[in-house]
Amino acid sequence: MHAAPQPAEHPAEHPADHPADHPADHQHDLAPFTHEHAFGLAGAAARSRSLWQVSLITLATMLGELVVGYWSGSLALVADGWHMGTHALALGGAALAIDLARRATHSQRFAFGGWKIEMLAAYTSALLLGAVALSLVFEAVAALRAARDVAYREALVVATIGLVVNLLCAWLLARAAPGDTPGHAGHAHHGHGHGHGQGHDHGHAHGHVQAASHADDHAGSQGHRDANFHAATLHVLADAFTSVLALAALAGGLWWGLRWLDPAVALLGAVVIARWAWPVWREAARSLVDASADATLAHEVRALIETDGDAKLADLHVWQIGAQAHAAIVSVVADQPLAPAVYRARLQPLKALRHITLEVNACPTPNSPRSPHAPATEGSP
Repeated sequence: MHAAPQPAEHPAEHPADHPADHPADHQHDLAPFTHEHAFGLAGAAARSRSLWQVSLITLATMLGELVVGYWSGSLALVADGWHMGTHALALGGAALAIDLARRATHSQRFAFGGWKIEMLAAYTSALLLGAVALSLVFEAVAALRAARDVAYREALVVATIGLVVNLLCAWLLARAAPGDTPGHAGHAHHGHGHGHGQGHDHGHAHGHVQAASHADDHAGSQGHRDANFHAATLHVLADAFTSVLALAALAGGLWWGLRWLDPAVALLGAVVIARWAWPVWREAARSLVDASADATLAHEVRALIETDGDAKLADLHVWQIGAQAHAAIVSVVADQPLAPAVYRARLQPLKALRHITLEVNACPTPNSPRSPHAPATEGSP
């Protein structure tokens, strides 16, 4: 009788992240592949400080006008006081949003920092501006349909006070307006490609890279504008603009008896304010819902990746994550795939891309033999 064959000894199994030739106690060095997710503009502290100053000035003016208005019985002062209150609310909200966004910069609860907190404040400010414009339209139409008495002299005093306060606030905000420096000024271009061989039939390789830059110069960029700060500034400018129009209209009514001029000017002011608020609202809304970036940037990504005639983009997502920063998820398919770092290098001219996730795949039906530079996969010779 033949002896029963002995079962073959099973080779020792290794964890997926520790192959046979990999020391079990090896610790991966992740430092070269990690980075901060802070994409805000520099000078946030200065912008926050100026907004708080302007908020306090506006609030003090509001309280003064309300006290004097109720004491003297001047409806013009009372109305302007509450009008100042809406601007104080918007300005204070913008300042608070900047502070909260700065605190969220290094928080793990926010995927790309706290930039969207500021965009939410900008969205709210734009809505408030729209509400102010609508209220002006209703009041102007009512005044045109039924003439009403206007205390021209008192109203002239109120408009003058408002103009002086708003010019002071505009000057404070202009000093802190963002320039052309990104939040990580001084950082040169840098990026890292990292490939992992996979057991897939098509040879799957992942690379995670990042690219930092000094400016966002791609076509269609929103430039270096801080939408939240810009929306707050529009509140001040809108108030100053309406004060100038009010002075002209009140002077016409006082000296020439042009009673229709006051509501007509109010309608003009409403149109201008709404025109200012619309772009801010649209930009903030698109950012809050992660709308795709403009087609120009996506086209540039595709053109640079496919420059060799072999690589093709199977999937591409580009969206905004900061005032001058965009993120991209790029999936590349090629007959002769190159290392992820090669494709990453092709995207370096696009300074707007600050966070890139790159995936490289070999075509399952290649037209030519695999390139010796292709990422290794399990079972490859």
